[in-house]
Amino acid sequence: MAHRVLDHQGRLPMAQTTVLTLPPSRQTKELRPRLTALESLLCGAFAGAVAKTVIAPLDRTKIIFQVSSQRFSAKEAFRFIYCSYMKDGLLSLWRGNSATMVRVMPYAAIQFCSHEQYKKLLGGHYGFQGKALPPFPRFLAGSLAGTTAAMLTYPLDMVRARMAVTAREMYSNIMHVFVRISQEEGIRALYNGFSPTILGVIPYAGITFFTYETLKKLHAEKTKRSQPYPYERLAFGACAGLIGQSASYPLDVVRRRMQTAGVTGSSYRTILGTMCEIVRQEGVRRGLYKGLSMNWVKGPVAVGISFTTFDVTHGLLLRLHQTGYFIH
Repeated sequence: MAHRVLDHQGRLPMAQTTVLTLPPSRQTKELRPRLTALESLLCGAFAGAVAKTVIAPLDRTKIIFQVSSQRFSAKEAFRFIYCSYMKDGLLSLWRGNSATMVRVMPYAAIQFCSHEQYKKLLGGHYGFQGKALPPFPRFLAGSLAGTTAAMLTYPLDMVRARMAVTAREMYSNIMHVFVRISQEEGIRALYNGFSPTILGVIPYAGITFFTYETLKKLHAEKTKRSQPYPYERLAFGACAGLIGQSASYPLDVVRRRMQTAGVTGSSYRTILGTMCEIVRQEGVRRGLYKGLSMNWVKGPVAVGISFTTFDVTHGLLLRLHQTGYFIH
């Protein structure tokens, strides 16, 4: 009959009782997969494309009024949409949308991806790695993300504005806009309105991301659910867009005037000079805030759709990683 060998205290030897375990860090990494930068870029590009396509007719209408001295009203805005449809057909309402896609897909991709990276960087710096950031770093991450995206994609925004306010005969396609502006106005003209864009995107992106992240944090604390439902994300994004765009709207009007000066015959050169000219001719409310009510319709819709699409797509890819469909 076989006998087990016991030590002098009557216990089994350690070699027979040891249980092998995986290192904690490796287990944590397997349980919590992270998306690559490329995957975050793709999620952001898709989110931006969906949001901008949905509100393209309203966006084009807003730009038309922003760059003209015509008084804005909801009635006039929808009359413009109706007349454009009757004269040039339904697709005319999406005039310039191809340029928007060329611009907004890299813009949104860079903005969302860089926001994730800035959150990790600031989280590590302030000691909040993997947790919700405090208010100021939360605002700073959004501002840095928006600034990074705007700086890298600005000429595309310039081209989009030109295509939105001109007839098809003037610019046949995106490349034609680049070539014609470069030849007739110089390369520097591609950066007209760059300063007000950067000045405007700092509060806009900062406030927008700050508001959205704050609402998600408050929601998680109150409901004890780590992730809100899609309709709740839409509501949070709508609130973020409403606040962010209202805060930076005058600079948006200024940049559009400076971007389209070459085709409207205006001579807008500086931010202050453009503001003074707009106020002198049209007043503060009807000039610097022209089209804001349209923005209150399209802005929350666009931002809500954008944030929701990014979060849902981001979450879907994470679940696919967890189930083993993708391997880093």
